[in-house]
Amino acid sequence: MLAPTPASPESAGMSQAALDRLEDHLKRRYIEAGRFPGTQLLIYRRGKIVHSTVQGFADVERKVPVKDDTIFRIYSMTKPITSVAFMMLVEEGLVALDDPVHKYIPEWKNLGVFQAGTAPAFLTKPPSRPMQIVDLLRHTSGLTYGFMQRSNVDAAYRENKIGDVVKAGTLDSMIEDLAKIPLEFSPGEAWNYSVATDVLGYLVGKISGIPFEQFLKQRIFNPLGMNDTDFFVPAEKAHRFAACYSADPQGGITFHPTERKGGLTLQDDPATSSFLSPPSLISGGGGLCSTAADYLTFCRALLNGGELGGVRLIGPKTLKLMTSSHLPGNVDLPTMSRSLFSEAGYNGIGFGLGFAVTMTPAQTLLAGSPGEYNWGGAATTSFWIDPAEELIAIFMTQVLPSSAYPLRRELRTMVYAAITDSNL
Repeated sequence: MLAPTPASPESAGMSQAALDRLEDHLKRRYIEAGRFPGTQLLIYRRGKIVHSTVQGFADVERKVPVKDDTIFRIYSMTKPITSVAFMMLVEEGLVALDDPVHKYIPEWKNLGVFQAGTAPAFLTKPPSRPMQIVDLLRHTSGLTYGFMQRSNVDAAYRENKIGDVVKAGTLDSMIEDLAKIPLEFSPGEAWNYSVATDVLGYLVGKISGIPFEQFLKQRIFNPLGMNDTDFFVPAEKAHRFAACYSADPQGGITFHPTERKGGLTLQDDPATSSFLSPPSLISGGGGLCSTAADYLTFCRALLNGGELGGVRLIGPKTLKLMTSSHLPGNVDLPTMSRSLFSEAGYNGIGFGLGFAVTMTPAQTLLAGSPGEYNWGGAATTSFWIDPAEELIAIFMTQVLPSSAYPLRRELRTMVYAAITDSNL
């Protein structure tokens, strides 16, 4: 895929001086303060790359600098890719958003909703309606993540290692395990960040008849030339693979938002990482590694209405459906969320089919545009696409958890401050 033209910020209605301030902020507040090992920031506007910078180290211990082709664990930034893959099957008439999930996973037909008890002696009640495919895409399924540490259902996920950062088992075994654990709530009644996108990956394979990872390669990665995006890093690329760090002094992964003062603990060494070999569980919710350039290619296809360089992933009307908020009653996330952690801010934010969506910028207390959509990853990677401003921003680093610092809010503020010629 032909790379976009690098250009000055001014040629696309942005300020070089403002973007320089942003880079200085990253350097002083995060890298020199020992909060981040290194950073990569890519900004694309009006068809041009107007900002592409790297700072600091990809591997502090070995003094390997971040480079343009550094490979990062993108964790939950896998979710939008999986969601697009699934919607390709919807477009082909192979599955519908209002289909019950048990049509494709029969062993889930009698899943109950948690009332009391602990595994395996749960007390449940029948859901008010069956889980639908749309519930998986918008996180209203009643599924959860074990790291929420909020309920006995979360505890059962942890016990079975369902949705762990280090994956265990296979997609088939995950589906079998989930059949034995009740739902947190009746589908459609609340929003809760969950393993639902891993289930979508399983369904892509089941419905298409092609293993999920092969479907992504054949239908998305290879056609778009995303050659550095995969569920593992092959030996010939291992020298480009970044180390991953924890903001916790003990090297743990505590997802709940408490700002740290700085200091990094090596969490995943690129020389011994499990990402160096193909995983047994192909996680559509958090398994991919990628580069900023590859992810920009994916985002450009979305900004362009689902097509890039003659390769069409999905139609513009399907993309519009995905990037509209699907929360019942058109409420924002605080109204529906039971989640103690997610990769998005809340006020003024809704949720579509695989993306958080800005509904009312004033309620977010951040500059932005209605219809902007985004997501992020556990190691503080993030992206957003603003169709109104013809803008894409991609940020890469490797620090768990993403809630350690308010970096994403700062990025929004400073990138939008750099726009001198707004389309709105």
